[in-house]
Amino acid sequence: MKIRQTALEADLVIVGAGIAGMCAAVAAARNGIKVLIVNDRPMPGGNASSEVRMWIAGAHGAENKETGLLEELLLANYYRNPTLKYTVWDHVMYDFLISEPNIRLLLNVTIDDVSVSGNRITAISGWGLTDYTRYTMTGKLFADCSGDGILRLSGAEFRHGREAASEFNESYAPAVADDRTMGNSIMIQLRRTKHHRPFIAPEWAYHFDDKTFLRRDFVDRELRRENFWWMEFGGIRDTIADADAIRHELLRIAYGVWEYMKNHDWRGASGWELDWIGSLPGKRESIRYVGDHIMSQTEIEGGGRYPDVVAHGGWTMDDHHPEAFFTSEPPNIFHPSAPQFGIPYRSLYSKNIDNLFFAGRDISTTHMAMSAIRVMATCGVMGQAVGTAAALAVRRGLTPRELGRRELELLQSTLLDQDQLLPGRVRRIPELTRQARATHEVLRDGIDRDCGGVEHGARLSPGQAAVYELGDETELHRVRLVFDSDLADTKRQRNYTADDGEDVREMPAMLARDFRIEIRRNGTWQIAAEIHDNPRRLVFIDLAGMRGDAVRLVAERAWKAELPLHVFGFEVQ
Repeated sequence: MKIRQTALEADLVIVGAGIAGMCAAVAAARNGIKVLIVNDRPMPGGNASSEVRMWIAGAHGAENKETGLLEELLLANYYRNPTLKYTVWDHVMYDFLISEPNIRLLLNVTIDDVSVSGNRITAISGWGLTDYTRYTMTGKLFADCSGDGILRLSGAEFRHGREAASEFNESYAPAVADDRTMGNSIMIQLRRTKHHRPFIAPEWAYHFDDKTFLRRDFVDRELRRENFWWMEFGGIRDTIADADAIRHELLRIAYGVWEYMKNHDWRGASGWELDWIGSLPGKRESIRYVGDHIMSQTEIEGGGRYPDVVAHGGWTMDDHHPEAFFTSEPPNIFHPSAPQFGIPYRSLYSKNIDNLFFAGRDISTTHMAMSAIRVMATCGVMGQAVGTAAALAVRRGLTPRELGRRELELLQSTLLDQDQLLPGRVRRIPELTRQARATHEVLRDGIDRDCGGVEHGARLSPGQAAVYELGDETELHRVRLVFDSDLADTKRQRNYTADDGEDVREMPAMLARDFRIEIRRNGTWQIAAEIHDNPRRLVFIDLAGMRGDAVRLVAERAWKAELPLHVFGFEVQ
């Protein structure tokens, strides 16, 4: 029997289908190029999947929340999975990828070889774990969204561990550089129970008492809000090479923690039972690529006002102690960052491999900066930036670096148009919309969220309309709409397993559910598009081939029917 060989080709080949990789793939596909995305697990999602079950965190506060493709994905989860079951969430993410005609998804394929010619990756090779197939994948561009940076096999420069404070003038970094990192965590989920039954951990687990359970004073939240991230280990080991040993140590910790908490009724634990425990640890840190720019602590603190900003973050510098669960010191320290800091394009492509992008926790940062950008919502907007850049680069025949030097404005304007928040940048309004006479001026101010205490939207009750009078009859191309998806709601998965009917999530109350776009021609209003059960914040309506002298958005119903539709943006071009 011979091993089956399969050769595949795409414009962009992405390794890793976590939140960063998924957003990169969908962004590239929707911007017009062929995408191959490869994942070494049986489902997409990475740390957000049912295998790990870490919630998606990002910038603090509604004014700073990530939108774009990530918000679309989270809204799709509310729409299709209102009880927030993790296994259904896996398939919401699966649908997000396979519904795009320009994407091919490969699951259960682990990359083990990279071919290079000069300073370019020419192909990558991987082994199919379930179909016993050797895959060879070629592309114009490659993106490493694997977290662990497997495409460093290309010879791409990378860093590992913590920089000395003096190298980048980082006050929170150690005095001397070392190879220590943040550790991994195994998550557990609990379910309420009416009957207490003692929990018996395996013999090989830790068996804690009041003296040896070092985190006993750290568990200060009600258990329905606790996600047990502090069951962490691995920062004093190699989180890649020692992955299996770290996993076993985490299982020893997790079973021991729950045995102690349950049997000592710690924080009411006797009223809960262990419903699920992970077998795959979630990683925080392994390696970081070197790009044309290395983000540092001072830039995170200062807001990162880069000229080539293409994404943003807003999580604190959340630095975890390398000794993790076993340190007597605080397990993590939240160092303040700017509430909204930019991420530069130059940190998202390789310094020495000409066709390599990256997005996620392996981008070009110091350890301290990485402690703020590593959370999954921030990884998602980096992924959208990389996918968009890759599409533009392929279409113009440019390398990632050349795109940043020649077409930066096009990249930024495309990201803004597709609902990416870029600190310090305001979206440019189409000329047709700008010159029109408007009933609701606020809908063309280029700001698609309330911020700074100022409301940037309009409320339309059923039957009400926002209208643009265009003057002469003109050829139309599209309508761009942005609705209120309640950015104050983080839309996170639960930490615990809910009973039937408990904690059902509703679609955002003032998100437009039913609406229509009408065009006036020869004095008569005609329906150009009628949308029902809309689950999206950002909506594009194709008007190609249509003409008119006025366009209007007519409200029919919000998801909470008694409330008006809340609209942030309505533009015609």
